[in-house]
Amino acid sequence: MAIAHLLNRFSSKLIWVSVLCVVASVVSANTGYGQIPEDAALAGIDLKNDWPWWRGPARDGKTSGSETVPTEFSETQKVIWKAPVPGRGHGSPIAIKSLVCVPTADEEQQIHSVVAYDRKSGKQVWKRDLSQGGFPARNHPKNTEASSTLASDGTLIFATFFHHKTIELFALSLEGQVVWKKIAGSFDPKIYEYGYAPSPILYQDLVIATAEYDGDSFITAFRRSDGKKVWSIARPKSISFSSPVIAPVANRPQLLISGQQFVTSYDPRNGKQLWSVLGTTFATCGTMVWDGQNVFASGGFPKAETIAIAGDGSKKILWRNNKKCYEQSMLAHDGHIYALTDNGIAYCWNGQSGEQKWEKRLKGPVSASPVLLGDRILWANEEGSFFVWKASPDHFELLAENQLGDESFASPAVAGGQLFLRIAKQEDGKRQEYLFCIGNR
Repeated sequence: MAIAHLLNRFSSKLIWVSVLCVVASVVSANTGYGQIPEDAALAGIDLKNDWPWWRGPARDGKTSGSETVPTEFSETQKVIWKAPVPGRGHGSPIAIKSLVCVPTADEEQQIHSVVAYDRKSGKQVWKRDLSQGGFPARNHPKNTEASSTLASDGTLIFATFFHHKTIELFALSLEGQVVWKKIAGSFDPKIYEYGYAPSPILYQDLVIATAEYDGDSFITAFRRSDGKKVWSIARPKSISFSSPVIAPVANRPQLLISGQQFVTSYDPRNGKQLWSVLGTTFATCGTMVWDGQNVFASGGFPKAETIAIAGDGSKKILWRNNKKCYEQSMLAHDGHIYALTDNGIAYCWNGQSGEQKWEKRLKGPVSASPVLLGDRILWANEEGSFFVWKASPDHFELLAENQLGDESFASPAVAGGQLFLRIAKQEDGKRQEYLFCIGNR
């Protein structure tokens, strides 16, 4: 939205933003999970029963109504349904209304698609092929051609794919029809040909796409209804893979992104930079987290660093250490930061001071991000081991270790008391992906 130029309109807008923030805080207190962004109540989104985009309704890996999700599960235990996923992808599931949707790619035929499943039965409802050809000649072996998570406002589903040296943004109806499509920008990495990863994010009437490489890097906002470009940010010319996040910090919405050696905040309404602090490293993959007035980032390549910064624009660095969550995001909860590093070591740090509360060696490597299930943290490694532990700074308490398939790169989705997991396994010498719905019948 454009900023009002007249003082009375500007003051009125600030009053409404303040009111929305108060309402969001009240809702947060009643649901028992992360502070809901002022814009999260988009038309058609059920904050308790949908998981509409990357990292869930509050964009922080937390959800309400998750206390009933089973702690222990397997390929035969607590499975409500299991559905094969065609192709290959690391994009996480989203749950919107009666559907569970994932992006995927047929790498042999070079076809990008979105697949929708019935949320109750797991039956495939539709599959929409969106582009063919133009896949990059090379990609990182851990990446796929469908690693971006979808986003939905309850009416449209948004997808981003990398092909023909561009990032293309699609808007689909819930019935799988293409409503509009736009070229978000060019994308043609030369230095590190490691593919594409950032997920689209929604804010007010915008859908925002990101791409960072050794070329014309950008964050660009389009109008959700028709794809009209609203604003665009030029980012530094260096490869990075993080999805930005929009968080309510310091009494205002902030679009936060790490990488390019900085942690940076923008105004999501118009793309104007709010502040930037030297921190992390050149390349990061995880999405930033926040807790109260502070923001946290971790990465990456070529060095390792986790950093805490005051989100009020003072540029104050609260603490930093040399641990890293490169591909995965962290979890901020009740004044503490939980991390599971690339090599599988779990940490808990005090969010304000950085004091280490505990560490525990589990097992890596790790690429997926966590979710909070009530007072439990669920976090998977790349080999399909799903660790569940208590979200407590007092000590580490492992509640369960579950095995599902042979490979887990996509992050979980939690909606309506059910857990949706995208995994892969080897069957007769071939890799096959599956979507699992885990819950109590």
